[in-house]
Amino acid sequence: MRSLLFALVLLALPGAGLAEETPLQRLALGDLPLESGEVIRDFSIAYTTEGTLNAAKSNAVLMVTAISGNHHRIDFMIGPGKGLDTDRLFVIKTNAIGNGLTTSPSTSTSQHGPDFPHFSIRDMVESQHRLLQHLGITHLVAVAGASMGGMQVLQWGVSHPEVMDGLVALTPMARTTAWSIAVNHATRQALMLDPAFQGGRYTKQPEAGWRMRADVLQVLATRTPEAMRRQFAEPMDVVPWITAQEDAVVKSGFDANDWIAQTWAYDRHNVGDTKVEGRAVFGGDPLRALRSIKAKALLMSGMLDLYNPVENGIEAAQAIPDGRHLTIPSVQGHVAASPGFKPADLAFINATVRNFMQEVTKDWTTTR
Repeated sequence: MRSLLFALVLLALPGAGLAEETPLQRLALGDLPLESGEVIRDFSIAYTTEGTLNAAKSNAVLMVTAISGNHHRIDFMIGPGKGLDTDRLFVIKTNAIGNGLTTSPSTSTSQHGPDFPHFSIRDMVESQHRLLQHLGITHLVAVAGASMGGMQVLQWGVSHPEVMDGLVALTPMARTTAWSIAVNHATRQALMLDPAFQGGRYTKQPEAGWRMRADVLQVLATRTPEAMRRQFAEPMDVVPWITAQEDAVVKSGFDANDWIAQTWAYDRHNVGDTKVEGRAVFGGDPLRALRSIKAKALLMSGMLDLYNPVENGIEAAQAIPDGRHLTIPSVQGHVAASPGFKPADLAFINATVRNFMQEVTKDWTTTR
């Protein structure tokens, strides 16, 4: 439950309870082949659901999660009357490879820690596709996610263009930028240079490394100067706030090898590298890959995102034939699409997603 605690500590909306959902379930898939040719042995994917699947199995939405996040990552837009309205929709809330709930470096007994094979965002998508096959779901109303979840959403549109009607990608990238890679590199260095890390074979989490990682990610890369100016009338008040961010990360118990493994996948993501029937048809060009998407696509970013630059999302939306990009009117940067910050931002996102989903489902018959 370490990943769950991590998300709740950092992303929980004060005063908001979790929506009703089924207990966490695990689907054992045996050995999971990776696009590298390696395999994750004894793989299982963890998921839960909200809403009711109709008899035709035609009202399903797939939720995919952010880096180090879990199936609660976009709870703020899942539920009755929300953007993903569970009075009408059946939402399958998944956990990504390496988040500590689905099979990860921290949980594997045969490929533990640094022995875990490198995986990609496309491998995450394929594990989710196998889950849908197990559930007997052949078509989705939409795929939705934020941050690395938004990146998986775009990959879903390229890898399986016939499977969904809509894509909802918050703070996404189609190809990871040099800036984002630099941020992740700094977080990895913070963990790996802590003497407690011991080459990934640690007996306790590298606390000093996690504190520095919090300074890089929670404080600098996912906030904005203007948000901090508004938050701290007395500038020196930011210092105890930074300490609180560090404390929250340390208390979360998220695993260092899990973080490093997910950032490896994050850094190397490019939808242009997708193969179709074993052939590299897009030549590494992400825009060419995005032009193959058949679903309607809604992409949203904050006005200044220092982790997943907004320009990447705008460019991606312009390439998707039925894509559109909306800017969240927020100074919160990357965390504009996260609970626990500004309710007005979440209200805007919910209203926008709700309208988009009504457009996606406008041709539904009354029996659906």
